[in-house]
Amino acid sequence: MNNESIRPYVNLLGVQVEALDMAKTVERVKDALLERIKGYVCMVGVHGIMEAQRNSNLANIYARSMITVPDGTPTVWVGRLQGFDWMRRVTGPDLMLEVFRCKELSSCTHFLYGGKPGVAEELSATLSRRFPWARIVGTYTPPFRELNDSEEEYLIAKIRELKPDVVWVGISTPKQEIFMRRYLPMFETTLMFGVGAAFDFHTGRIKDCAEWIKRAGLQWFHRLLQDPQHLWRRYLRNNPAFIWRIALQLMGLRIYPSPDSSKILAAEARLLRDAGPEMCSRDSA
Repeated sequence: MNNESIRPYVNLLGVQVEALDMAKTVERVKDALLERIKGYVCMVGVHGIMEAQRNSNLANIYARSMITVPDGTPTVWVGRLQGFDWMRRVTGPDLMLEVFRCKELSSCTHFLYGGKPGVAEELSATLSRRFPWARIVGTYTPPFRELNDSEEEYLIAKIRELKPDVVWVGISTPKQEIFMRRYLPMFETTLMFGVGAAFDFHTGRIKDCAEWIKRAGLQWFHRLLQDPQHLWRRYLRNNPAFIWRIALQLMGLRIYPSPDSSKILAAEARLLRDAGPEMCSRDSA
């Protein structure tokens, strides 16, 4: 984590999103797991960036993440305008599949947290069929609220018993980011990923769109057509405001300073140093 300050990133309204593509992201994930570096990974798109404008706590959570990936075509467009031609979209559902596909990480264990009742169990079965080497050791379906004391104690004890190397969190932004930041020091795990709607994508509850729709930056519209009742307010509130603010930033008419990530991550490393995560090399017996 000491090298975070030299990693190239895009300033998106003050949120640092790393200039990554899928291959670079997977390499970073592999390094973190093999070196037993504890942290959480955030997928940052327009929704998250705009939520961070309204919620300084979320902005700080992004600043403390081990990896912030460009989740969405607009973040990639802005990155390329800032000179990062190699940037590509890295979504939570896609990254999840790539991590499970990676044979070098086949000894890692996984825990699925999120979804409506039955979804995490269905996702576990789906991933196990698709990747026979996958080692999914547990699932948990959270309530649609914060965990109460007894639920929190149960979950922490369950993670302590299972010691998964990776915890996948699919409860939407900003709840999943707040959850990861709060529970990472309490969990006996190495990495946590906030993957949003990945649980629903990989169990067929949300239909994926064609690649050309994604490249055109219209995946949000495809999602809107599938669930207009829940998504229209989000997109109406966020998309026009993002376009306006990012235009002002790119024209130099408004400055959005980003935090000093090197100092923040150094403090985060000190906080997690004694957490002592177990790692993939554990015997499977």
